[in-house]
Parts: sequence; C-alpha cells; structure tokens
Amino acid sequence: MVVYGKEAPLQTLDEKSRRKILSHAGSLMMVEVQFDKGGEGTAHRHVHEQITYVAEGQFRFTIEGEEFTVQKGDSLYFPSNALHGCVCLESGKVIDIFNPQREDFLK
Repeated sequence: MVVYGKEAPLQTLDEKSRRKILSHAGSLMMVEVQFDKGGEGTAHRHVHEQITYVAEGQFRFTIEGEEFTVQKGDSLYFPSNALHGCVCLESGKVIDIFNPQREDFLK
C-alpha cells in the first residue's frame, strides 16, 4: 500500500492540532500530527504500544509523570496503557506509530 502524504486527508483535532493517517494495515498504523505552538496532546492512555518521532519542532512530553523535552530527530516509546501527553513548545510535527492500529482513528 502506498499513501501519498499530500493526498492524505487532514483532520482538524482542535484549533492547534491536525492529524493525517499516513498508513495502516495489519497490526500497524502510522500517523502524522501537526501542532502549532502551545498545542497539546491531552494526557491519556491506550492499549496500543506507541513510538513517536519528532519530525519538526520542540515538545515537552510527560510519560507516567516523568517529563522529557524533545526536538527534531528525537523519539519516544510509550508502553501499552502508559499515561502520556505533550505540549508543543515550538510549532512542529510528530510521526506516531501504533501497534495494533488505532481503530478509533478510522471512524
């Protein structure tokens, strides 16, 4: 399967964040999330394992109460059911990979 990023639908999450589903099949999903400065990924947990790659910008992530400031080129791993969230410190985008797929994103 090939998904051309410029053709992937852009879903508005709120006034400071947007999401594109870049690819999904089998048990994997890859998603791009774009944030304006000050945008937040509200703290949440899910059964999916997640890896996040910072493609642009700077973010402060919290994972189970521990804070990490990351920027372009950095990555994070979130175990299943770990409480996590982020604040965008400098406008940018992250690439999230989930296992299994986030079926809730497909609805």
